[in-house]
Amino acid sequence: MIMYRALLTVSAIGFAVAAGANSLISPGPQAKIARSNLSASPTFEWNKLRYRGGKNVEIWTMDGDELNKVSFYGAIPVGQPIFREADKKNAPLPRVTANMLITDIPALLESTYRVQLNTSQMSIDSQEPTLVAGYKGIKFTYSFIRQDDEVQRKGEAVGAVVADRLYLVTYEAPAIHFFDKDVEKFRQLVTTLKI
Repeated sequence: MIMYRALLTVSAIGFAVAAGANSLISPGPQAKIARSNLSASPTFEWNKLRYRGGKNVEIWTMDGDELNKVSFYGAIPVGQPIFREADKKNAPLPRVTANMLITDIPALLESTYRVQLNTSQMSIDSQEPTLVAGYKGIKFTYSFIRQDDEVQRKGEAVGAVVADRLYLVTYEAPAIHFFDKDVEKFRQLVTTLKI
């Protein structure tokens, strides 16, 4: 009986570790990113983090999410925030709206960060029209400092609204060294996006 309990305990721990592990994203086609019809074909290996941040969010990194990360927000429907809300009652997040324009996407991200990440210092540094998976979209850059670590971070993102759903892909890293180190890998990844 003791041996049986020990075996069950070891099995349960092994299952918990496997269920909580990050996974490797190999180069090549990747479908159903962020539980949506978003797909991409990376040419480099990435690590998919177990932590999602929301129902339709998926996070990839090369060196750890504090050093560089790509966040995919796939098919966020009207009426929903892009992140899972930490405090819906006292700190509600802005939501995707039915009449959202592509120029509203940077402001949605900024407002969300200010509430969810307690980011008092954030700026949208540039915006320009672009195609995202063949749809009219926006490319923008931004910078911010999270209150919990005071590290200056830079970001670059592309977003589009397709069939009343928001598709947004962001790349973020510390401004010193890490942003420039992998931003071209992000830009290459963006060219492979499909919706």
